[in-house]
Amino acid sequence: MRLNTAVSVLILRLVLGVTFLVHGIMKFTMGLDAVAGMFAGMGLPGFLGYAVSVIELVGGTAMILGLGTRVVAFLFACVMVGAIVTVKWSVGFVGNEEVAGYEFDLALLAISVSLLLTGGGRWALDRFFDKEEHFS
Repeated sequence: MRLNTAVSVLILRLVLGVTFLVHGIMKFTMGLDAVAGMFAGMGLPGFLGYAVSVIELVGGTAMILGLGTRVVAFLFACVMVGAIVTVKWSVGFVGNEEVAGYEFDLALLAISVSLLLTGGGRWALDRFFDKEEHFS
């Protein structure tokens, strides 16, 4: 992997990981029962609130470390598709006065798909477990 590509992948991985980690911390801080209630209030199964919270917290940490990058990126992509389809689509790309649109979610989805395709890159812990990545 060329240096400029490796740096690009690292930047994407860190930004995505920190973003999801912070959102996960926020959900744990507000309380998982409150998050489940919020999901239920949107017409979604409450247990998804717990699942999304764990994916964001644990997945954000793993993404920063580059551990299980492709799996975590897939989970993040699923979360973003879910957010766009169930909550954000109805308010449009830029949203309204009450709810943000799906532009940010779409950017996170694009980063997730990119990392799903490329993997964690040169400075990811994944390299120690993937022979193909280790020698590239």
